[in-house]
Parts: sequence; C-alpha cells; structure tokens
Amino acid sequence: MMKRNIVLCLLVAGVLITGCSKKEEVQEPVPVEEDVQKEEAEAPEFVHTYPLTGVGTNDSIDQRAVAVMVNNHTKARPQSGLTKADIVYEMLAEGEVTRLLAVYQSEKPEKVGPIRSARDYYIELAKGLDCIYVCHGNSPDAERMLKQGYIDHLNGLYYDGTLFKRSSERKAPHNSYISFENIEKGAMEKGYNLTGAPASFVFLNKEEIKRLEGDSVTKVSINYGVPAYNTQFEYDVQQEKYKRYSNGEQTKEAATSVPVLVDNVLIIETAHRVIDKVGRRDIDLQSGGKGYLLQKGKVKEVEWINKDGRIVPVSNGGDVGLIPGKTWVNIIPNQPGLTQSVTLNAAGN
Repeated sequence: MMKRNIVLCLLVAGVLITGCSKKEEVQEPVPVEEDVQKEEAEAPEFVHTYPLTGVGTNDSIDQRAVAVMVNNHTKARPQSGLTKADIVYEMLAEGEVTRLLAVYQSEKPEKVGPIRSARDYYIELAKGLDCIYVCHGNSPDAERMLKQGYIDHLNGLYYDGTLFKRSSERKAPHNSYISFENIEKGAMEKGYNLTGAPASFVFLNKEEIKRLEGDSVTKVSINYGVPAYNTQFEYDVQQEKYKRYSNGEQTKEAATSVPVLVDNVLIIETAHRVIDKVGRRDIDLQSGGKGYLLQKGKVKEVEWINKDGRIVPVSNGGDVGLIPGKTWVNIIPNQPGLTQSVTLNAAGN
C-alpha cells in the first residue's frame, strides 16, 4: 500500500512540474509584429542632413556649395534656377536695383540666370560658405579680389559663349546663363574641389517648431526705394511656406512657372555707403545689428551677427534656429532702417 502511495505522489509531482514548465513558457515575451513596426517607426528616417536647409537625406551631403550672381533687373525676370537655391541673399547694387546671390548645395538646377557682375560684398558672403562663386563681370573692387585668388570663381568675362551661354530671347546684359553641368566642368578645369560641404546652420526640431513664439504676420513688404525692386512675402497657410513677389508679381521659374517658396525670411539692416560716382556701395556685413525673422506665419525680432563670414540670427546670446527648408535673406540700409522700410501685416490686414 505504501509503495502504491509513493508512486501516486511521484505521478502528481511530475504533472505539477510539467504544468509549471508549460506556464513559464507561455509567460516568456514573444516579439509581435506591432512592436517591430513601432521600433522601425521610431528609428531615424534619414542618415544625413543638408547643412544649408536642415532637410534629411540618405544621399551624400559632401558636395561643395556654389553661389551664383543672379540678375534681378526687371528685364531679367522671370529668372531660372531660384526654386532650387538653398539660400538667396538680396541686396542693393547701384541705385535702388537689387541683385541676388543664389546658393546651391542640396539641389542642382539645370540652368541658372540671367547672371550678372560681381560686387565685393556678395563675394564676402560666398566666401563665408566656402562656395565656388559664379558671376559675369565685376566692379573694380570685386575684380581685385577675384584676381588675387580670394575665392574660387568662374567669371563669364572669360567664358562668354563657352561655359556661359547667351539667350536670344533677351538683350545683354540680361541674357547670360550657365548650366550646372558647365559650372562643374569649369570648376574641374580650374582644379577646384567639388566636395567639402559648408558648416551647418542651426535648425529647429519638430517640438521646437510647435513652440514657436512671435506676432502673427502673414505679409511683409520691403521697400528698397523704387517700386520695381520692392519685395513682398506672403505666408501660404496650406503650404506652410512663404511666396515671394517683386512689386506685386510672384517670383516663378521662367521655363515652368513653378513658384519660389521659402520657409525662413530673414530681414536685416546694416550700414550702406555710396563710394563712387557710378553709385557703387560699401555694405557693412561685419558689425551686426537688428533684424526680423519670419517663420510659420510669425515674426520675431532678432539680432544678427557675422559668424565666420556667415550672417546668423541670434537672440539672448544664442543662435536662433531656422525651419528646415529654404531661406531668403533681405539686407536693407539701416537708414531709414527696419521700422520705416519694412511693413508687417497680420491676417486680414
């Protein structure tokens, strides 16, 4: 009888041990498809970020920036290639006529132009981004800088009809164009490096963008003295970008009518001084000063400084982050300055 009880006990113990084993196996965590998908969603989408736009990419970002002097005369509009520019700097040349320095690094337009002559202050901006500088002609001060090798450059004065092409649809000096293929061809012929990305600007992340502060401003008008060269930006709520206008006419690509859309509009004031009878100027890009930064339909008062040759918005001693995307910088004379030359309008005004 005792042996029979012992056998029964052993059988019960075995069943209990087996049951515990099965229970433990069931409790072990098993990866499910939802968890895997969540981990993949949380993983970084891109491995690189373009330094002048803050836009993510899986492509190489090591290409060198190229800065092109783009003609903004009324006879040069609409221009080609502006929609592809990472940054555009707009400043006065002679009189109240503005010119544009279009900087390319993340995108390469098929054709850029019309191209106009160099000025020393545009060269300074291009140098600050370590660009290959493209122009067609030059002022005396700019000529000295180019001949002294201050910056790697291609000048249409020496490549007219070869690297630079004249359009039959317009009259000189408003008809000089260059392809990006010819920019790279000319750079290689002159032994310039085509790699070496510029240092990155500071960009806002998604959470910082949600916390943006500032007054609501949907339209801004910038007075350069002559209506034909006054600039306007209008915020498009649906696209969350700014559309640009010259004297009320929207800025678009010549061949496709695709509009120029930008994410940051930086307007800064600085000292301008006429230096000769022709009306050429000296523009102070070193001393810093006041500015407005427009982002996501809001405006913020900032200061600007020259940091290693680059115009950077700052506030409370630190860099002000840009919205990832394209940027347009308008540089205006500090006399009369921001308060008189810039008009800010809220929605409905």
